[in-house]
Amino acid sequence: MSFIQEAHSSRAWTVAALCRAVADQLDARFNPVTVRGELSGFTRAASGHCYFSLKDEGGQLRCAMFRRAAMQLDFEPREGALVEITGRLGVFEARGDLQLVAESMRQAGQGALYEQFLRLKSKLQAQGLFNAERKRSLPGFVRHVGVVTSLGAAALHDVVTALRRRAPHVRVTVAPALVQGAAAPASLIQALQDLWPLAATRVDPVQAILLVRGGGSLEDLWAFNDEALVQTVVQSPVPVVAGVGHETDFTMVDFVADVRAPTPTAAAELVAGSQAHALEQLQALQHRLHRSTHRHMERQAQRLDGLSSRLSRPQALLMQQQRWLDRLGERLGTSRGSRLMQERHRLQRLQDRLGSAIKGQTIGHVQRLEHLDVRLKSLDPHQVLERGYAWLSDEQGQAISSAARLQAGQIVSATLVDGQVPMQVLTQG
Repeated sequence: MSFIQEAHSSRAWTVAALCRAVADQLDARFNPVTVRGELSGFTRAASGHCYFSLKDEGGQLRCAMFRRAAMQLDFEPREGALVEITGRLGVFEARGDLQLVAESMRQAGQGALYEQFLRLKSKLQAQGLFNAERKRSLPGFVRHVGVVTSLGAAALHDVVTALRRRAPHVRVTVAPALVQGAAAPASLIQALQDLWPLAATRVDPVQAILLVRGGGSLEDLWAFNDEALVQTVVQSPVPVVAGVGHETDFTMVDFVADVRAPTPTAAAELVAGSQAHALEQLQALQHRLHRSTHRHMERQAQRLDGLSSRLSRPQALLMQQQRWLDRLGERLGTSRGSRLMQERHRLQRLQDRLGSAIKGQTIGHVQRLEHLDVRLKSLDPHQVLERGYAWLSDEQGQAISSAARLQAGQIVSATLVDGQVPMQVLTQG
């Protein structure tokens, strides 16, 4: 009040006195003061003092930060960075300018979060958590997946829709969690750990986990930069697919997940192969099995033919040996005395041993042949038909192994043991 009264008095002020009076009033009314704005024209003098302007869309304020305060900065000020400065407002008397002497400076809003993001990224990268060799591949044929997200999120709808369209055979288990806010990291960690026992079961285990949510700002996605959540993803017993935000959004979870998908829908498509592709693979395997069975039966038939031809040879060999013995007997007939009898006895023993050996060999071949004949018959499809089964095929002669391939009105053929029967499908399976 006294300053205002003096300003209306008749006496004239010196410039320096007026500047000091204004500075005193500013100090009494505003200081200390905190101001938010964008950095402009930041320079650091050789003395260590910093000079810059703080501005927004409606104004600009000259600032100075002396060396002692500048040494306390924990980041590098950049042009255009949004900051909050606490200091003392005054008048630089030499020029009569309004000036803020900054005592501290911190990043404001998203700038501070981004700096924190970069520091955490460097820390985790140094620990080797981003290394490709640490990450696991997805199973070739997934039958059961776990999904961690909010029950009310559009991401859950996108994932379920994609799986129903692409792979309706895949079972989905949802572990609900918060995906935004201070409580979100702990909720996400608990949801992931709730799925781990299902990954250890022997019957229909969870084979992969989708960690998903829709897009948003850096603040919206900040829960997925939590260090404890990152460590939980690394410890997962099954591969984790991260589908957080949009294609241009990146979080720490994206860097450490076994697979990173640009969107929740893409995460679902990555983890589950197309059902149509799986059916094509099964059809190809069926054809390969059919060809392999026929080749095996042909080889066994050829082997059986070879064994049959060999069975006629022992009789001829026995006749040959008999003739040889007869010739020996004739030659020995000219011998005299006991030597002749000894030789005859020895030859008779040899003949008996030879006969026994040939007979044993013949019996062994016959038994082996009978065993092979039984095995060959067990591979004969007609043996299955004789038990009451039938072989279904379509109009092109292709085997029908699934009711899903049948359509109402379709003509099929049933092969029985004594012939074929044409049939018509009444209703679709």
